[in-house]
Amino acid sequence: MAVRRKKPTVKPPPPGRYTAPTPQSAKSSPLWVPSTMFAALLTGVIIIVMNYLGLLPGGEAQNSYLFVGLGMLIGGFALSTQYR
Repeated sequence: MAVRRKKPTVKPPPPGRYTAPTPQSAKSSPLWVPSTMFAALLTGVIIIVMNYLGLLPGGEAQNSYLFVGLGMLIGGFALSTQYR
């Protein structure tokens, strides 16, 4: 008589990294963060474009307007790191 052997059960591999569940008390950003972020980014782009088109006071492109526009862009990017 042949003895039947039981097939070994194969466990599925464990999933990748463990991701903890999001706590219910997770904070979200106040409304002023994304609105100020987008306003700063848009204002910075508009200032730089208007500077190179010569539409700002002074006629020709000026470094001061470029620095103001870049400052607005940097401020917008800095705010984007605070958005949750």
